[in-house]
Amino acid sequence: MPFSHRMFAATTFAVALTLGGAALAQSADAPLKIGIMSDFSSVYSDIGGAGNVEGTKMAIEEFGGTMFGKPIEIVTADPQNKADAAATIARKWYEADNVDMIIDLPTSATALAAMEMSKRFEKIMIVTDAASSDITGKSCSPYTAHWTYDTYGNAHTVGSAIVKQGGDSWFFITADYLFGHSIERDTGDVVKAAGGKILGSARHPLNTADFSSFLLQAQSSKAKIVGLANGGGDTINTIKQAAEFGIVSGGQNLAGIVMFISDIHSLGLKLAQGLIITEAYYWDLNDRTRAFGKKFFERMKRMPTMNQAATYSATLHYLKAVKAAGTRDTKAVLAKMRETPVRDAFTDNGVLREDGRMVHSMFLLEVKKPEESKYPWDYYKVLAEVPGDQVFRPMKDGGCPLIK
Repeated sequence: MPFSHRMFAATTFAVALTLGGAALAQSADAPLKIGIMSDFSSVYSDIGGAGNVEGTKMAIEEFGGTMFGKPIEIVTADPQNKADAAATIARKWYEADNVDMIIDLPTSATALAAMEMSKRFEKIMIVTDAASSDITGKSCSPYTAHWTYDTYGNAHTVGSAIVKQGGDSWFFITADYLFGHSIERDTGDVVKAAGGKILGSARHPLNTADFSSFLLQAQSSKAKIVGLANGGGDTINTIKQAAEFGIVSGGQNLAGIVMFISDIHSLGLKLAQGLIITEAYYWDLNDRTRAFGKKFFERMKRMPTMNQAATYSATLHYLKAVKAAGTRDTKAVLAKMRETPVRDAFTDNGVLREDGRMVHSMFLLEVKKPEESKYPWDYYKVLAEVPGDQVFRPMKDGGCPLIK
């Protein structure tokens, strides 16, 4: 299905899905409606975007396509990574368009803005792309679930592993908004707690093209580790330009705190080899992940990122909860979502906490050398499966006002 996403105001469309993906005419008496707010055209489109729409469709099809005898609908919009646009879209969807649940949210700023509308209208929001740990910390909401990963969990998985290997001095290249600041803060805390030092940081605008001045600052810091506190296209460009500056050949190492299989695919194994990263999902982990990955590949001609697999997972879990509750009432559905374990192709050990954090294992991965890869998308060596209670911040430490 073609997508046009030049302006966020022009991006909403409705699709009625039944088993097998057939479109039906919209039912007159308010079918269940899911809103996907994603980046379809910018720096995060590879990790979410059209792949998140496909993941949602796959979940709806697997569920059966209908709820309470009516076809389940999807609407989509691109907020252009702007918080005010995200709030405007969320308000319209909840207030005027009868959207029952909003999913995805491409950046932390868009997530936090839209979460305010979720609270105002007491409707469900599931964040599968944005990463700030504040989403389940000081800014937590009784109506929001944070599904895939967060800056605290990634910092503790990757940061801890790298410090243990001797990477005890860090300089950060940081995207200059909440997401980047959260990575720098959370990873810096891990490094310092392990006895390491933070030698400085350089902050860049979102979706910048030229990282030369930031890389020169990192180089002159003499830090052992250059921490990439950015994501998507910004991370790819940082790594490509770091190679041109001879960062790694000069004795420093790069740490990608938030990276995705799409980033590795864009970089190629020659540039990405040896990177230590963490993901919540890898298509080649087991029979279940492979089955989902191959089904997704048939549709999208690429393997799913963890965000795309998580969007499938969260949609399916939500739909099962609505059915189990026998109502679309927000509180009843959320109660079912929390009391039911998450078991699907994304995770086999997920639990949704009261603060909104969906806790599950994360995988510590090393990117293979080109000669180690045996087939397309064979990119990772699994170093460890880290249990969720060791990955994500303890609920008592997050500052979530919902938790007494």
